[in-house]
Amino acid sequence: MIEKIVSGGQTGADRAALDFAIAHGIAHGGWCPRGRLAEDGVIGPQYNLTETPLAETAQRTEWNVRDSDATVIFSIGKVLTGGSKFTAECAARYNKPCLHVSKALDGEKAATKLREFLERHPIKCLNVAGPRASNEPEVGSFVQAVLEACLDLFKRQR
Repeated sequence: MIEKIVSGGQTGADRAALDFAIAHGIAHGGWCPRGRLAEDGVIGPQYNLTETPLAETAQRTEWNVRDSDATVIFSIGKVLTGGSKFTAECAARYNKPCLHVSKALDGEKAATKLREFLERHPIKCLNVAGPRASNEPEVGSFVQAVLEACLDLFKRQR
């Protein structure tokens, strides 16, 4: 069972994963840029995130990949760009399992694809990444729906 979800705290995919964890009593955390900055301002204290030494998002992205067992990258679009593409590159560099789940490519099969990935790999700490809300406004609800469909694979704290 997955014991913890980590993310960088940016709006969109990151924040949706952290909100999912909080709502379901799943341990959460991760690295965020120094100053806890996101596109909507300062990341709130309800998110158990640790600041990196640098304010650059690349360090946060790399450290979340490095410190987790696997990464899932959510997107609405078919192709990874920007920080999401960098996340996949970090996963390859660290030889960590990585899955891209795209609403455009996977549609209704997205949850099944994630479930199979989670069952295939020994994952205790899952890094969740993807575009910020300003780039893909629908990504947060997509992340929530897919994670909800796989809720039984996450260990809830009592």
